[in-house]
Amino acid sequence: MNGSNETDNSPVSYRSYLEQLYARYNHRKYVHPDPLEFLYSYSFPQDVELVGIIASSLAYGRVTGILRSVSLVLKPLGRHPMDRLVSLSYDDLQDMFYGFRHRFTSAEDMCLLLWGIRKLFILYGSVETCFLKYISPGDRNLLPAMSKFVDEVERACGSSLKFLLPSPEKGSACKRFNLFLRWMVRQDNVDLGAWDSIPASMLIIPLDTHMYQIGKEFLFTCRKQANLKTAIEITDAFREICPEDPVRYDFALTRLGIRSDD
Repeated sequence: MNGSNETDNSPVSYRSYLEQLYARYNHRKYVHPDPLEFLYSYSFPQDVELVGIIASSLAYGRVTGILRSVSLVLKPLGRHPMDRLVSLSYDDLQDMFYGFRHRFTSAEDMCLLLWGIRKLFILYGSVETCFLKYISPGDRNLLPAMSKFVDEVERACGSSLKFLLPSPEKGSACKRFNLFLRWMVRQDNVDLGAWDSIPASMLIIPLDTHMYQIGKEFLFTCRKQANLKTAIEITDAFREICPEDPVRYDFALTRLGIRSDD
């Protein structure tokens, strides 16, 4: 895959190719199969936040398993999942998700995450309000806020969430957390833009194996591991192309790895 029609290998030389991909694939008809599709069924911002957290936190492994697991979590929460969550006790959650498992994620892991989000919603009125609390004027990206947000969720639930909601402080690329933030912050044909107080320029690319390979092929990185430093490096390259929205092409590029019918 080499979409550059220019003689140089600077990130900007890929702009035309990337814009063509964006125009072709950045439409809702290409979302399935993607956990993002669950968010389209909800209209209240607090529900979109909660569903986004659930769907993104489980977005690892085979996509069929991801969709199944997200469905299993969402079904008992009903049409207004945040209201339903607030009405539940921790014992209720344990009964509701007894036997649940998604690869490394146990029922207890999911209950702890939901309990933490429940407490934050009761305290702040929205997940966005809590997250905004941790953004400082000089921040170039959302990494400091992400770390502090994870700390607050873990304090709220009284436990480390480790793999389910990793912190950037541990060096993880935090692909699923950055995916959630992309869904919340950006707004176009695919991403919902449920949050309107954070500029898309602060987002970091949700780095998985596929995006890592793209980054290497485009010479956006020479790093040997798909870790946080690599995610930042690839994001910086995309920022040269689109400073106001460095993750603009994420959805379209990831379609290249899963679409074989178009």
